[in-house]
Amino acid sequence: MALIVVTGRGGAGKTTTTANLSTFLAMREYRVLAVDGDLYLPNLGFHFALDTVKYTLHSLLKNPDIDPEWAIYKHPQTGVHVMPGSTQLQDVLGISPKRLVEILDKVKYKFGVVFVDSPTGIPFDTLPTFELANYQLIVVEIERSPIYSFETMVKNEIEKLKALGERYKLNIGVILNKVRESEDVVDAIIDAVESDLGVPVLGWIPFDNNVPESINVGIPILKYMPRSDAALAFREVGEILEEWIFG
Repeated sequence: MALIVVTGRGGAGKTTTTANLSTFLAMREYRVLAVDGDLYLPNLGFHFALDTVKYTLHSLLKNPDIDPEWAIYKHPQTGVHVMPGSTQLQDVLGISPKRLVEILDKVKYKFGVVFVDSPTGIPFDTLPTFELANYQLIVVEIERSPIYSFETMVKNEIEKLKALGERYKLNIGVILNKVRESEDVVDAIIDAVESDLGVPVLGWIPFDNNVPESINVGIPILKYMPRSDAALAFREVGEILEEWIFG
């Protein structure tokens, strides 16, 4: 069983990456669970059109007597099993991230791969789950920083998150997302990350205007529009991820 924590700063595309890589592995016939670990601003459910379900991760956090299976839904289009969070304010008050570990510990053995989508920045909500995890994916949007300050961005973003993964002895990989103007220099950026930080870059995803549409309909782009630029790139990253974990 592989448990993968997905981390990164706000807007980098952690949830989109979680949704599409879990979709890829489910399409490869792995039994996959995607968990919304952003406990205070959850949105993984939107990516699978599961934002109005009866039971959520927050139901389990609030009431330990609820069977975790009740909060797991199989997405019909992708085959991904999803444990969405609640978007209701009253549900996020008074919860404990430590309970997330207990819940994952109960259900993880039923799945070949578990993805845990993290909150923005330092993932305090999902930090306890690092004890159960084997892998950490750091999602980076390089367009958000000028190319001349890339080294600073690396130190302030990847290095801090990498240090967390190293503390828990996780296998760490980087994914560059929403690549636009930097496409011409993305290979140099990959070389810099791999040589200076010693972590592999699993691939890069181009910016694609079709992605918001796929989120709106609740079907990850890999399944919704499989020939789109982003879908093709997610497929390539998924193949590398599969080899990295199971090869």
